[in-house]
Amino acid sequence: MNQILSNTASVAARSKGFVGIRNTEQRYGLLAIFLHWLVALVVIGMFSLGVWMTGLTYYDEWYKRGPDIHKSIGILLFLVMLVRVIWRILNVKPKHDPRVGSLQIRVAHGVHLLLYGLIFAMIVSGYLISTADGRPVEVFGLFSVPATITGIANMEDVAGEVHWYLALLLISLVALHTIAALKHHFINRDRTLEKMLGVRTQIKTKFHQPKERIQ
Repeated sequence: MNQILSNTASVAARSKGFVGIRNTEQRYGLLAIFLHWLVALVVIGMFSLGVWMTGLTYYDEWYKRGPDIHKSIGILLFLVMLVRVIWRILNVKPKHDPRVGSLQIRVAHGVHLLLYGLIFAMIVSGYLISTADGRPVEVFGLFSVPATITGIANMEDVAGEVHWYLALLLISLVALHTIAALKHHFINRDRTLEKMLGVRTQIKTKFHQPKERIQ
């Protein structure tokens, strides 16, 4: 009997740490976690691909293939971002760690909104570059997105310039966001990063015990 009770308690303890599809007040759900890391990888990959493409010559075999892949992924990223925004609206948001001050919470909220806005602006500017000549964007041969805005003088050049500077701003903000998440995990020792990883860890570092609430 004692063994049965022990096993039951063990299963119950593990179930408390189970990550479901939806968010809870304690952590993000599986879909939110998946979408977060998918978008992060795509954004970094697209930036790397874009920078690499600037060095291609006309006779390079990737001169056309690279941009085609870049444009196709950009359209798919737009669809993923729509799903992410809708899922974010429909789900409860996990509570912030009580040690995180109100100012940090407001800054983090602003950064998240800026990240979302920059990603959508990047996609729109990329779409304007690709459709400036009136041709649709072919998405891996599966479907096409028609040109809707054409006939504007120098649209491709202007949109290209905007796209480049938006990319630099976005990747800089992603780097800052990453540094902030690591600071929360290794220095502040709160659960900010853990909630998006879907795990609970016991990190022991040379840093001090969790700090008091910082305003």
